Formats: sequence, structure tokens, C-alpha cells
Amino acid sequence: MLKTAKIFAAVFFGLAVMMLPIGVASVQCHQASRAEQATTVGTAADPGSKKGSPSRISPSAPTTPTARMLARRMGSESWEKLLKRLAIVNSDIATRGIRPFPGTTDKLLTGYHYNEYYDWDLYFENVYLTYFGVTEYCFTNLKMFLDREEPDGYVNRSLIKQRDRQHFKPFLAQLAVMGTKMRGDDYEWARDKYYDRLRKYIERWFAYDGDHNGLPVWNSADHSGMDNQWSRAGALGAFEVEGVDLACYLVRELRAMAIIAGKLGKRVDKEAYLKHAARLGKLINDVFWDEQDGFYYDRNEKKTQRVKVKSVAAFMPLWAGVATPRRARRIVKEHLLNDKEFWLKYPIASYAKTEPDYYQGSRNECNWRGSTWMPTNYMVFHGLINYGFKAVARELADRTFRMVLEENTVTREYYNAETGAGVGQTQFWGFSVLGYVMPLELELGYDPTNLETRYKPVVTQHLRVQFPNEHGSTLSRRSN
Repeated sequence: MLKTAKIFAAVFFGLAVMMLPIGVASVQCHQASRAEQATTVGTAADPGSKKGSPSRISPSAPTTPTARMLARRMGSESWEKLLKRLAIVNSDIATRGIRPFPGTTDKLLTGYHYNEYYDWDLYFENVYLTYFGVTEYCFTNLKMFLDREEPDGYVNRSLIKQRDRQHFKPFLAQLAVMGTKMRGDDYEWARDKYYDRLRKYIERWFAYDGDHNGLPVWNSADHSGMDNQWSRAGALGAFEVEGVDLACYLVRELRAMAIIAGKLGKRVDKEAYLKHAARLGKLINDVFWDEQDGFYYDRNEKKTQRVKVKSVAAFMPLWAGVATPRRARRIVKEHLLNDKEFWLKYPIASYAKTEPDYYQGSRNECNWRGSTWMPTNYMVFHGLINYGFKAVARELADRTFRMVLEENTVTREYYNAETGAGVGQTQFWGFSVLGYVMPLELELGYDPTNLETRYKPVVTQHLRVQFPNEHGSTLSRRSN
């Protein structure tokens, strides 16, 4: 295996994209299986196609300079495969992932074949839809969750299963900003009710702070979304671990609330949110950073000590933009690119390989103790770009792309970091689909998670793939 320093040097010179044979995976997280659907490749976007047919794609020859460059890099076979896979994904979302829900005439979005709707999943699912200019589902799910808010601001993190005190992860305000920027930047929809509900939801997060140091805690590993990282984030109902990831999501959420408040003319609120975000960013560096190890560790507030477990959560300060340049360099060079920790064949491993409870595959659970998951890959990818590690980001995008497209015949829920084999859901059109578009985002310098982004339907523009609605026609698309 390469030494860390050699890996670091290699990625900065840029490694070529390698296209590996397609792999077949069968281990599952949530009891599901199906063969890859057949796809129909059309000659143009076809508003008259029948319900249930895949989204139609235009002639496969790339037409923009960026698309031509990508096609050359990946080769014609992978280019065609990508277009077909996107058509399948879009058809699945349109016909199976957009569903009616009791109590509303609006339809809701989910990436799962079973009837459940989750918190950060909703954010990443809608990031993907921005590639096609689709905005509806930034609002329908958001309003449904906020309409169920309890008087103290608590919002359950899933719509169907009522989880004991697992507050919606800090992504609602970011979702609201994303959707609203795509609809003319008009926040009047939030003025009468939803701004106040978002405010209470944020305040509720900071009530989960038993030692009053300004850093709230996760209920558990399950609450964090990294389901079985118990050695890092605690057992169900523990309420003891101040998460690096949680604090970073909250920094971004506070900044999103500042944007909303400013657009509604609430200048005092805007300044308060920005100051709170700055204080929280300082706490992340003061409390979580370990200078000796060059790593951001979570902290157990009950034991008043850091949790010395190396998790992918440590890289979230890059995405939140709160790491200093020196600390960013250290954590990338010493840990992210360390092939004995996180930089495995298909990075980023969710636990360092050096952790005693690291493993690949699944033991009848959603495994975050080593597997590669798209939400964290995607956030770290954009964090790397923001800190100037473009060569590392390119290598991450290329390996992720090969993993989702070449090593698997269908989109999977998560992946074996050592082999690229898919694990978990086989009927899945959720957050993993972001892996198909990371190379395009890199070439365009496009970041839909940036709160100041001018959203564009980049996949429609450059790959000429359309998104169908449930009736087979293309949804209306707007870009700023």
C-alpha cells in the first residue's frame, strides 16, 4: 500500500479515470431486491411518453464543451451507460418516489421503495432534482414536517415512524433556501407561519445541551444518520455526544436562517443568526480539534472528554467552512488520504480502518462502520473544492463515479469501500444518485450546497437528460 505522503502527492498531480468492470452486489440493508430495469433511449425529450416509461434522453452525442470533455474522459461505453442509468433513476423517482400522502393534496418525495420519509435524505434528494430545475419537493415535504412541529419546536426526523426524541437533523432551513432561490428568491411563503416554525426548530436544537457549553448533542448514532456508529455517537437515548457533524450542520443552518431572515426584512434576527454561526464555528475548533492527532473528534459531554473514534464526521468542518487552512491541510493529508484509515479503494470509508469495530458489508444493519455513503462523500467533495484541494476532489469524484456506475448494475444505498460492491437497498433512487453527477459538478465549478448558488438545471443543459413528471411530461424548470 502507498504511504500517505505518496498518495497525497499523486492526487495532486491528478490520477486518470479508470473504468473497471461492472460488479454485482447482493447484500441488503432493508430487505429489497430487483433486477435492473430496461431503459428506452429516445431521440429527444418526449412530453408524450407514457406514464412509467423512463425519462427520455436526446441523442447521446455530447453537445457542450463540458459534456464532450467528460465523454472523452470516461469513454463512449461509460457515457452511454451513464445516460441510461440517469434515465432509469429519473423514471424511478417520477413514478415510484413521488407519492400521495394522507392529509395533503400535495405529493411528497422519497428515495425509498417502502413508505418512509427521512430528514437529511430529503435534502440530498432535492439537491439531485435541482439538476433538472425541479423545485416542488423542496416545499411539500418541508411543510409536512413543519406542520407536525410540536409546541417546543421538536420535529420528528421521519414522517411515518415516531422516533423517541430524534429531532430533524439540521437541514430544513438549507432546504428552504435551496427551493426558494430556484423560485425567484421570494420568501413570502414563509412569513406568516413557516419562518416562526423554523426559528423554533433551530432553538429546539440548542436545548439539547446538558452542560450549556453551546454544543448540542445527538440522541444517538441512529439519530446522527450514521446508524451503527455507537462507539462514536452513543446508544439510543444516550444524549451524551456533542457531534462534530451536528455542530457543522448547525453552522450552515444558522447561516441559512440568516438568509431567510434578511429576505423577510428581519435584520435583528439576521445578525443574531450570523453571530451565532460564528460562535459555533469557533467552538468547533476550540472543543473538537485535537492538535496532537490533527483530527476533529466528537466530545462526550457527560464524561467531559473527547471521543477518540475516527469517523468521517471529522471532515464536516471542511463542508461548513470552519476549519482553518492549516487544520484542513493536516486532516486531509494525515487522515483523509491515509490508505490505512479513510482513503481505501473506493473512499471515503465512514470509519477509519484502524478502528476496532470497523467492517465492510452488512450484519443485518445499515453499516456506517467502514462503508462508503454518498451523503458524506458529497459533502466532503465540496468541502475539498472550497479549500483548494481540487485534485483530491477530482480523484474522489472519479472513484465515486466508477463505484456507482461501473461496479454496480443498479443504484445502491451504500457501498463496500474496499471493493465498490453495493450494499443495502437495491430498489433505491435516493441520495446515492449524486455520485453520477459529481464529475460534472467539478468541471462546472458548480455547488448546489452553497447557500449563495445560482441554481441551474446542469444535467438537462449538459447531458440533455430530462426529468419526467408522473404523467410522462417534463416538469417546468427555472434557473436564476
